[in-house]
Amino acid sequence: MMSHISRKVNRYPLITFFALTYALSWWPWILYVFELSPQPIVGFGPFLAALIVLGITRGKTGVMTLLRRMVQWRVPLKWYAIALLLPAAIALTATGCNLLAGAQAPSAAEIGGWTGLLPTFLLLLLVPGIGGAWEEPGWRGYALPRLQVGRSALSASLILWVGLVVWHLPLVIVGEIHWSDTIFLLGFVVVFNWIFNNTGGSVFIIMIIHAVNNTISGDFFGPMFSGADSVRQSWFTAAIWCAVALGVIIVAGPKNLSRQHTKQEETKQFDAPSPPVPTKVPNPAA
Repeated sequence: MMSHISRKVNRYPLITFFALTYALSWWPWILYVFELSPQPIVGFGPFLAALIVLGITRGKTGVMTLLRRMVQWRVPLKWYAIALLLPAAIALTATGCNLLAGAQAPSAAEIGGWTGLLPTFLLLLLVPGIGGAWEEPGWRGYALPRLQVGRSALSASLILWVGLVVWHLPLVIVGEIHWSDTIFLLGFVVVFNWIFNNTGGSVFIIMIIHAVNNTISGDFFGPMFSGADSVRQSWFTAAIWCAVALGVIIVAGPKNLSRQHTKQEETKQFDAPSPPVPTKVPNPAA
């Protein structure tokens, strides 16, 4: 029986990953309906699914490779700057647009909540299941390098976006997030994959930007608005993330989402994280 399951997983690893991700993430939905769980979804489901599939298909080596990606902190400083500042810039811009469109201005007490940003960020980054950072070892650490095999980085991003939209559906259905967040995820995925491909497949830097975004947009600016103002804030945020993603595609190119490096792909060496590989530029003198 186990050998049959192992053969199926080895034959369809990505399908198995997504199926397990949904199963391991959505099980609290029933508890949520009966008010026995605060959320209808478990955030670290993609990580658990990746560990299971890697354990079956690659063994200890594959699991350790994923764990190394999660602590791969040696990346150029500019990517830390982008991870820390880009979500804040987008949230501030969306908030400014919302206020100009007539949203009620936040109170002094709400603005004063910035003092709690650092503890919130550390909580979301370090504690599995709180926030979205612990999704990333599954989405970026496992799924993306496989989706990018034989596809452009942009095509892989669109497929991963569909997977993430499906994963978030319970949150949309119960009203935890707006439908606009399905559009926001499109920009989110492209920008994250751009960073991933340019940092040699570092899941660590992706976990940081995810935690920063959830801290800034979700826990700071988000609660400042309610009703129509909240919906409009979500749409502004989604539009700006997509605008940034469009800029990334134009500047970095759809093939690798990078002009300097090739996209991260699954390798025969058990998916060892690889340093960014410079893209070959034709020599006009040749």
